[in-house]
Amino acid sequence: MSCGGIPAAGCARDASAQALPASPARTAVVWPRAVGPVVPDPKIEARIHDLLRQLTLEQKVAQMMQADIRYVTPEDERKYRLGSVFNGGGAFPGNDKHAAVSDWVALADRFYDASIDSTSGAPAIPVIWGTDAVHGHNNVIGATLFPHNIGLGAAHDPDLIERIGAVTASEVAVTGIDWTFAPIVAVVRDDRWGRAYEGYSEDPEIVRAYAGRIVRGLQGVVGSPSFLNASHIVATAKHFIGDGGTANGVDRGDNRASERELRDIHAQGYIGAIGAGVQTVMASYNSWQGVKVHGHRYLLTDVLKERLGFDGLVVSDWDGVDGVQGCSKDHCAHAINAGIDLVMVPTEWKAFLENTVAQVRAGDIPESRIDEAVTRILRVKMRAGLFEKGRPSSRPL
Repeated sequence: MSCGGIPAAGCARDASAQALPASPARTAVVWPRAVGPVVPDPKIEARIHDLLRQLTLEQKVAQMMQADIRYVTPEDERKYRLGSVFNGGGAFPGNDKHAAVSDWVALADRFYDASIDSTSGAPAIPVIWGTDAVHGHNNVIGATLFPHNIGLGAAHDPDLIERIGAVTASEVAVTGIDWTFAPIVAVVRDDRWGRAYEGYSEDPEIVRAYAGRIVRGLQGVVGSPSFLNASHIVATAKHFIGDGGTANGVDRGDNRASERELRDIHAQGYIGAIGAGVQTVMASYNSWQGVKVHGHRYLLTDVLKERLGFDGLVVSDWDGVDGVQGCSKDHCAHAINAGIDLVMVPTEWKAFLENTVAQVRAGDIPESRIDEAVTRILRVKMRAGLFEKGRPSSRPL
C-alpha cells in the first residue's frame, strides 16, 4: 500500500486516527520528574545537529527503519541507508542456524561497510544491529545460555545478574552486534500470562533493583570507562508498559490498572533501568485502558521521555504499529507522532519508508517529529561509539 499520490484507504484511516484522543485526559503530576544519569555531551549534540542538516527527508526516515536480515541485504542498506537491522526469531546469517561466529561477524561487516559507503554522496552513518539476547546470546550456537529471568529472580542475587549482563554483552559484541533487546522488566501480576517466565518477579521493587543491575552489566557503568566500551553493548528496557498486568493475563491484552498503579507497579523496572542509563526502550504490544501503547502519546512522550527523563530512542516491537487503530504493517503516522522513534518493520520496510515520507509531505507527520526521532537515534549511535569503532571484525574483541 502506498500513501504517495492519491491516498489509499488505509492511509486515510491513519490520518483520521490521529484525530482521536491518544488517551483519556491525564496529568503527569503523579509521575516523578527525573533526569537520566548520562550527561548530555555538547560535542555529540553538535555533531548530531550538523549531521541532521545534511540528511534529506528520505534519509532521515530511513534512519527510523529497522528491517529483519531475512528481508534486507547489504546492497539494500547501501541504497536506502536504513538506521538499523536485526535478526528476529529464526533469522541467521545465510539462514543457517548453525552459523559460526565468523559468519555473524562477516555479515555485520557487510552491513557496516554498506552503511558508511559515501560514494553516492550520502553521509556515512553506521547501521546498528539489534538482537534478542535475552538469556545469554541465545541465537548463536556455542554461546553461553543463562536461566530465564524467572530463575534469576528466584536466585535473589543482584551481583550475579550484573555479571550475567557483562558476559552476555561480551559475547554479543564478539559477533559484531551492538544492541540487545533486553532486559525484560515486566512485573508479572498474573501467572496465566504466557510470558510470565520472562519477568524477574511480581514485586516491583525487586524488578526495579534487578533492572538497574542488568543494564549496568550490559552497557557498563555510566561515568566510567566501561560505559558502552568495546566489551559492552546497548541495552533495551522492555516492553513499555504494563505487559505483565493485562486482564486475565492475556498476551497483548489490556492493562486496566489506574495510573497510580501503573506508576507504582509496572513502571518501576523502567525507573531502575533509566537510572542505570539504559539507552533504548521498546514499546509493548498491550493496551492501557483500551489504548494501544504503540500509539499512546501520553505514555511514550509525556511520561517516558519528558517526566522520566529518557533521552534515548524508543523502538517498536515486531510490527507493533500494526495494532494501532488506522495503521498497518506498512504505515503508521499515529505511532510516530505518539513517540516511536525507530520502527521495527521486518518485512514491509520499503513501503513503510515510502509511506512515511509521503505522510510527512502531506502534513500528517511534522518534520520536527522526524528530526527529534533521528536525533535520538544518532545520539544512541554516537554514545555507543559506532562512528569510531570501525568494522566489527576490526574491534578489539
